[in-house]
Amino acid sequence: MAITYTISDLAKEFDLTTRAMRFYEDVGLLQPERTGPGGRSRIYSARDRTRLKLTLRAKRLGLSLSEAKEIIDMYDSPRDTGVQLRKFLTVLAGHRRQLDEQMADLQANLDEIKEHEKEARALLAKMEKNQP
Repeated sequence: MAITYTISDLAKEFDLTTRAMRFYEDVGLLQPERTGPGGRSRIYSARDRTRLKLTLRAKRLGLSLSEAKEIIDMYDSPRDTGVQLRKFLTVLAGHRRQLDEQMADLQANLDEIKEHEKEARALLAKMEKNQP
């Protein structure tokens, strides 16, 4: 018998809300089997668990859910893995460039803050020196 999970099992394991799990299902990242009256109960497979894990990893890397889905779906298909890996590297390179730009902007902001702090300290020291 294959290992299966409930929505609560996976939500707890990955520290997510069941609402987030249903959202991932709505965008096509997860495809649980529906059971019970009106198909209200969801049964997740080991494949769904793996896809959820990969989705969360992609989010941590800064990928959008559509980018994550595209890449994860590639691994589900029996196509050439070289194509899949090249696509993954292209997406990662784009995100690296974006993060590098953000890092440079943050460093410039920090440098500006340091300069303002230095000026404010110098003015304060001058004021304190001139007080009787």
